[in-house]
Amino acid sequence: MIISKDTNINEKIRAREVRLIDSNGDQLGVKSRQEALEIAQTRNLDLVLVAANAKPPVCRIMDYGKFRFEQQKKEKEARKNQKIINVKEVRLSPGIEDHDFHTKLRNARKFLEKGDKVKASVRFRGRAITHKELGQEVLEKLAGECKDVATVEMKPKMEGRSMFLMLAPIAEKQ
Repeated sequence: MIISKDTNINEKIRAREVRLIDSNGDQLGVKSRQEALEIAQTRNLDLVLVAANAKPPVCRIMDYGKFRFEQQKKEKEARKNQKIINVKEVRLSPGIEDHDFHTKLRNARKFLEKGDKVKASVRFRGRAITHKELGQEVLEKLAGECKDVATVEMKPKMEGRSMFLMLAPIAEKQ
């Protein structure tokens, strides 16, 4: 059951009649709002609107503060377990020298081993754009050198004056 932060509780509920569910999940039937509030107050619990669009609206008797605390704890645990994947960019040029290429390759491998995706781009300047095959060769060489730690997610593709290639880290085998 998911209840939003702006949930109506106790006196904020505006319906005349509500279908009432107690804290154990048993249905108590259709009651007036006032009667439902009194039942909740005698048990020192809150009346929480869980289904506003139902006919009549459904309310539940529960400890709302404890419920919100449990929800926040679950959300925090879910956030802690999720993996955030960043996209790092490595910029190359069509006529890159070997030493520079190996430096860029080392950076790309480091990013991939950390679990980040790598976007390798070749920027064509001036008349170099007439030799797109040079840029493609550089990107394919980079992909070939990284094939033990990465898979090609997107083949080399031209966009404007740049050519891009996406590399994703290989999922760890369990």
